[in-house]
Amino acid sequence: MADPIEESAAAQATAVAQEDPNKLTNAKVLARLQELFGADTFTDVEEPYGLLTATTTRERIHEIVQTLAGEEELKMHFLTTMCGVHFPEDEGKELSMVYHLHSLVNNVRLRLKIFFPIADPVVPTLTDIYATANWMEREAYDFYGIIFQGHPNLIRILNVEDMDYHPMRREYPLEDGTREDKTDLFFGR
Repeated sequence: MADPIEESAAAQATAVAQEDPNKLTNAKVLARLQELFGADTFTDVEEPYGLLTATTTRERIHEIVQTLAGEEELKMHFLTTMCGVHFPEDEGKELSMVYHLHSLVNNVRLRLKIFFPIADPVVPTLTDIYATANWMEREAYDFYGIIFQGHPNLIRILNVEDMDYHPMRREYPLEDGTREDKTDLFFGR
């Protein structure tokens, strides 16, 4: 005789899968991540627009991405993108790196985030795992000043080499208050 609790759980999983197949897939991916790395490795787990998103630490990011790239069940063999973000209002977590991994075989996407202080913007490189990380890391260095430890050629990629600031950091006002040619009259304000 079948266990009624197991039957109920299976029926509930089937209902969720029929309602939104991404939720079931994301639940399986999250369970596998927690199995591989432990439940306490990931925080702030959410699913905006069906994309499984989790936050971890910069100390663990290289290990996690390396394991996922070689892991036979998830097969996260593709680094879609990675980018820097600046949150000046978050004390001690001003800078962030966001990694988008994709399993082309399973058609599953995963977003991983790490946060760290602007005073210590050092993150391990992923160029030894994904060749595509090279230019994306250079872009994050160029625009946000994030230093990728172990990167083979960490130089600016879009801005001039002698630039002494990082233009995407929110450290400067968006508009020049001293401009006289720009009045509210012309801009509907």
